[in-house]
Amino acid sequence: MSRHPVTTGAAMHLAGYRALGLDFTYIPFAVTDVEGATRGMRALGIRGLGVSMPYKQAVIPLLDELDPVAERIGAVNTIVNDDGRLRGYNTDWIGAVRALEEVTHLGGARVLLLGAGGAARAVAFGLAERGASVTVANRDLEKARQLAAAVGGAAVPLDAAALSPDHGVLVNATSLGMAEVDARSPVPEEVLREGLLVMDIVYKPMITELVAAARRRGATAVHGGRMLLHQAAEQFRLYTGREPPLDAMDEALRAQLG
Repeated sequence: MSRHPVTTGAAMHLAGYRALGLDFTYIPFAVTDVEGATRGMRALGIRGLGVSMPYKQAVIPLLDELDPVAERIGAVNTIVNDDGRLRGYNTDWIGAVRALEEVTHLGGARVLLLGAGGAARAVAFGLAERGASVTVANRDLEKARQLAAAVGGAAVPLDAAALSPDHGVLVNATSLGMAEVDARSPVPEEVLREGLLVMDIVYKPMITELVAAARRRGATAVHGGRMLLHQAAEQFRLYTGREPPLDAMDEALRAQLG
């Protein structure tokens, strides 16, 4: 549920249902009454709900239980209805770590995470869950310190962090790079280097300026579409109990994003 219907998620889920011949459908709703939406989920027997901002925290008191990682993150993006009992999950962190794990092993990795908002929080907890060392960089240093303390990491100012050679993985979890917000890269191109792994969670556009710059500098780059795909795939597992058909879902994602 969201304030505005989002077609990308629906396209991926519907493609997955078609690929497996499942009798499921996925319908985006523009929700303004989150409490009413959860009551309706129980009353109508809706199997699952995807939750987008600004409701990822507001929905928590309305649920019967939380997945332990979602509880630690403090945000829910997925609700599963088991015979009227609503359980909240967070698949954003799973999307982030699986996108990175396609190209590297995260245990012991030194990660510089840009941002300290809700998306960054999910990524930070996911990285910590996988045994990575996390340094949080943010313009508001106090917010960076709070997130770093929650995951046993360190905090640095954003500008100083961009110049540090100590990290092997760089993840952008800020809004910088979004076409409709600010298309600029969050770091200067010259700090990117060969051997660095760069992931941008921004997926509109799929190839952000950060991703393009990382490729120019010889770094390995992971675009935000991979995180989006894997978080939707985990939702698919939770809703259906089936292994998601990633190729079909990925094709639908690319068709939506271009």
